[in-house]
Amino acid sequence: MFSFKQFTIHQDACAMKVGTDGVLLGVLADVTAATHLLDIGTGTGLVALMLAQRNPSMSIDAIEIDSKAAKQAAENVAQSPWPQIRVHCAALQTYTANQPYNLIVSNPPYFVNSLKAPKAERTTARHTDSLSFNELVEGVDRLLSPAGKFWVILPADEQTNFCQLAQEKGLYPYRLIHVHPRAEKPAKRIVMGFTRTQTTTHQEHLVIEKEQRHQYTDAFAQLTAPFYLDRD
Repeated sequence: MFSFKQFTIHQDACAMKVGTDGVLLGVLADVTAATHLLDIGTGTGLVALMLAQRNPSMSIDAIEIDSKAAKQAAENVAQSPWPQIRVHCAALQTYTANQPYNLIVSNPPYFVNSLKAPKAERTTARHTDSLSFNELVEGVDRLLSPAGKFWVILPADEQTNFCQLAQEKGLYPYRLIHVHPRAEKPAKRIVMGFTRTQTTTHQEHLVIEKEQRHQYTDAFAQLTAPFYLDRD
C-alpha cells in the first residue's frame, strides 16, 4: 500500500508497483484545458488519480489489459474523491470510445529485447510484447482529438525512435523534459508532450536527487509536494 495526501494506492494485485515513472508523468503532463482524458495502461490507477487531483473537472477513462490490475485500479478509484474515473479492462488495440480525447497519457511497457520476467503479468506490464510503440502511437492517433495532446514517459534512449514513429502519424513533440537522477548523470527518462501541430519543441531538464540519495532537489520536491505525505 502507498499512501498519498488525497488517495491511497493498494498494489498487491498489480505487477508494476508505484514508482517514480508514474509519479513523473502524473506531475508533468499538461492538464490545462483538458476535459476528456484517457490513461493507457493505468496499472494501479496512479497516473489517472494524480491527474484527477490536478484537474478534478476532467472526465477520465483508464484502460488496463491485465484483469487483476484493472480490478485493483477500480478499487483504488472507488476509495478516492474522484468518481469520474472509469477503469476498463481492455487492450488499446481494440478499445473504442464515444468521442475523441483531448488528453491522452501513458506510462507504457518499454522493454523491447530484454530478458522476460518470470511472471506473465510483469512481462505484460514491462515489455512491449502486448503493446508495441507502433501500436501505442496508432492507438493515440485513432483516439486523440484534432487539438488534443498526448503525454508519455519513456527511457531517454527511446526518444529518437518514438518521435519518429509519432511523426509518421502526424504527432509532433512540443515539450521534452529530460529527467536526470542527479545533476552529473545523463538523463534516464524523458517525458514527452505531443500535438498534431508542428511547432517549436521546448526542451527542459529536471534533476531528481541532490548529491545524497533520497535528498531531493527543490524542483522535484515542489512538483511532488501536493501528493507526497512528507512534503509541505
